[in-house]
Amino acid sequence: MNMTSKQRVMTSLNWQETDRVPLQIYVTPEIDQKLRDHFKGDYLQPLGIDFRNVYPVYRGKIKPSHDGIHYGLWGEGYCRVSHGKAGTYDEAVILPLAELQTMDDVEKYPWPRVEDFDFSTLADQCEQYKDFAVCLGSAGDPDIVNGVSRCRGMEQVLIDIATRDEVGLAIIDKRVDFCYNILRKSLEAVKGKVQVLCLGEDMGNQNGRMVSPKDFDEVFRPRLQKFIDLAHEFGCKAMMHSCGDTHEVQPILIDMGLDILDAMQPEPPGMNPEKIRAQCKGKLAFCGLISTQQTLPFGSVEDCRKEARHRLDVIAPGGGYILSPAHCIQPDTPIENILTIYDEALKG
Repeated sequence: MNMTSKQRVMTSLNWQETDRVPLQIYVTPEIDQKLRDHFKGDYLQPLGIDFRNVYPVYRGKIKPSHDGIHYGLWGEGYCRVSHGKAGTYDEAVILPLAELQTMDDVEKYPWPRVEDFDFSTLADQCEQYKDFAVCLGSAGDPDIVNGVSRCRGMEQVLIDIATRDEVGLAIIDKRVDFCYNILRKSLEAVKGKVQVLCLGEDMGNQNGRMVSPKDFDEVFRPRLQKFIDLAHEFGCKAMMHSCGDTHEVQPILIDMGLDILDAMQPEPPGMNPEKIRAQCKGKLAFCGLISTQQTLPFGSVEDCRKEARHRLDVIAPGGGYILSPAHCIQPDTPIENILTIYDEALKG
């Protein structure tokens, strides 16, 4: 039986067999353009991608660009930096939240407002994608460490967390509450038309967990739990992005009720695909496990085909798996390697 994308995704996430594995893709701007050039337009349909994203429209003001610097919602400034073959990225160079030193500073800061978002277009966006699994949110919601770091600096944010700094935690909560309220109002506006609430928080690095168990339990868990609960309140699956080795945190995420752990990296020592799948099967679905550090950029077409086939034959059976690159596909990745992954998956 041929399923719609929505049927395929939700059946898999309910741990049942589907007509084929659900597919997702994450790309850098350079790869986005290469794929558009190859397909002469949209590439989501020919690659069989089963997800579509919606988000409210921002109608507020952002500080105008000048001197090669453009600004974000939180007042942070970015400069475009080329890393050669590794691509071009926006690097934060103006960190206004680093200047906040007292609680009075926090209260006086011009924080972005939920009222500046237009939620009226969301229902129509969802209707446009009614046959797909509709996702609301992103890996930036709430993305405590990375999101605040772009405005305050990574070192300072980690010090704030380690020392339980009053000002630092207040800034974190400003972001958490803002993201939460945007997502809540969005879910209220779409009236059940979203299937997946997308969240993000990097809980691992290449060698293990990012923060101590105490820091996770006291700082991260209560703040992330409210987002997972929000998803379930509105009948959605909760999907959280995390880079790195998360194998120690996975049992905790299961206890928190997380449905899908996204962008699963197979390279770290603790992330053996077969082992973590066996430990989490029936409890925590995975999205990812196609290597963006080794196989996609540096492997042959046959290497890519073999990796995709392993995930299809060994990881996917029984549902609860979305085949996807483990992170955004990097600019130095051969286009034929990308096409091979999805060609193999579409064979079933």
